[in-house]
Amino acid sequence: MNSNVVTVGSKFPEFRKKSVVSIEKGKEFKEIGNDYFEGKWAVMFWWPKDFTFVCPTEIAEFNKAFPDFQDRDTALLGASTDTEYVHLAWRKDHSDLRDLRFPMIADTSKSLAEALNILEPNEKIAYRATFIIDPQGIVRWINVNDLSVGRNVAEVIRVLDALQTDELCPCNWSKGEETLTAKQKAETAAANN
Repeated sequence: MNSNVVTVGSKFPEFRKKSVVSIEKGKEFKEIGNDYFEGKWAVMFWWPKDFTFVCPTEIAEFNKAFPDFQDRDTALLGASTDTEYVHLAWRKDHSDLRDLRFPMIADTSKSLAEALNILEPNEKIAYRATFIIDPQGIVRWINVNDLSVGRNVAEVIRVLDALQTDELCPCNWSKGEETLTAKQKAETAAANN
């Protein structure tokens, strides 16, 4: 296996990219890097291109769920290989994107997308990839969809919840349900009484 491929258990690559953080004149751009989420959980999701059809539905859905990520002390970041100027123009143009509460990272060099191995080979645009990164900067979950299929934001939150329990979570587990670890502890305690 190529040790350079980022996978579950890998350190998330170091990066520093121009990003759109506002549509307010003079406050549009900021350099964003790993320090943005240092010491906390992070979700970084990628979309193929600005000014397309599936992408804004996903970005708007992540924005609606922003309080859910905040409640989980999780930084949310969006990214594509478009420039920061295209991101800004799209935010200004699309009503669902004007009030985003997370940065839109511009990976114009495609260096981060390449490091993450999520570039579509022909057009060299990012697949619909989602990464959950733990507070130590380790990738804990990766999901990659083909260009034409949007992702399920509720599933991203469900997996984040499961990872944050640091316990064994069964299939279809949801926050508030018993984990296997808790169930095993209860069964062991009952057996010892």
